[in-house]
Amino acid sequence: MGQAVRPCPADRDLRPVSVAEAAIDALRRGRIVGLAGPDGGLAILSAELADAASLAALEGSGRAGLIITARRAAVLAITNQRAAAVADPEPVWVERPAWLGLDASRAVADPVLDMATPLKGPFTSRALDGDRVAALAAITLAKQAALLPAVYAVPIAAAAPVVTVAVDAVLALPAAAADVTLSSRARLPLAQAPDTEVVAFRPGDGGPEHLALVIGDPNPVQPVLVRLHSACLTGDVLGSLKCDCGPQLHAALAAIAANPGGGILLYLQQEGRGIGLINKLRAYALQDQGFDTVDANTRLGFEPDERDFTLAAAMLHQLGVGSVQLMTNNPLKVEGLAAHGLAVSRVPHSMAPNPHNIGYLGTKRDRQGHLL
Repeated sequence: MGQAVRPCPADRDLRPVSVAEAAIDALRRGRIVGLAGPDGGLAILSAELADAASLAALEGSGRAGLIITARRAAVLAITNQRAAAVADPEPVWVERPAWLGLDASRAVADPVLDMATPLKGPFTSRALDGDRVAALAAITLAKQAALLPAVYAVPIAAAAPVVTVAVDAVLALPAAAADVTLSSRARLPLAQAPDTEVVAFRPGDGGPEHLALVIGDPNPVQPVLVRLHSACLTGDVLGSLKCDCGPQLHAALAAIAANPGGGILLYLQQEGRGIGLINKLRAYALQDQGFDTVDANTRLGFEPDERDFTLAAAMLHQLGVGSVQLMTNNPLKVEGLAAHGLAVSRVPHSMAPNPHNIGYLGTKRDRQGHLL
């Protein structure tokens, strides 16, 4: 299973990605970011992090609109002038009259506040027209920054952003995340799998590193027993009973260690099905209000599952693996690997429910097609 470290090609232009990374950092710091497109562009500010001073700076030359996802717009029943159907991925621009100030806008963006502020609207939305691509880039940037997918926006010429990035560079970020480089490997004995090597991968977007735990001596010529495990701090580390992530992780390590041919567990930094830790905790708060995991994600403005398993396929290819026995009950994982040239057979992998996660598991089965 040895694999040389793959160098970054010398002729690869990293500048657009680097600027996009700087834009993510600025947005996460509550700064104004510019998105330059062929027809002008937008200056944006995170609706989650904005305060009176930063919003005033953005609105120096006019009232900012509020861009939200079609998912969030559907929850708020914003369907006038622009279709906000779930099937339509186009963001929605909400006009902000005087009553839609900072606090009211935050309530529009943050569904955890829905119960506290149940009466919202009436809203007026406008056609995006030439701002459509910049609005898509704005939502992409907010998601890449693990923020609520909602931003204030004005024409780029009306503000002074701290960094400006081309919309194409932002829209390329998800693909860059799957352009991983094998960076390091070392022996890592685990309690359940003493014969383990850890292999670290850096993604091309500068995001968090992902790990492969190579257990035993898997033969890449044969189908390799594989588990894709998305990081879950609350379940894997803290022992949360709200999900089955911790038990799945430890059962997979034990099963691979017991397998005569060993196998590989990919530990992917895709917390909360790709929405990030803080947004996952917001989803937990919504579950406490009575929403299931699917509705919690869509109320937040996300898809039910934001993960892209292109990343996992790229890691396996770099490890020389072309055929896998995939430990999963999620058909999307099977489809995701198969779509990238891996031969995949499924091995069931389910945990017994507890009183705290029985509804969560039922939602996986009934609304997301998990084979439980």
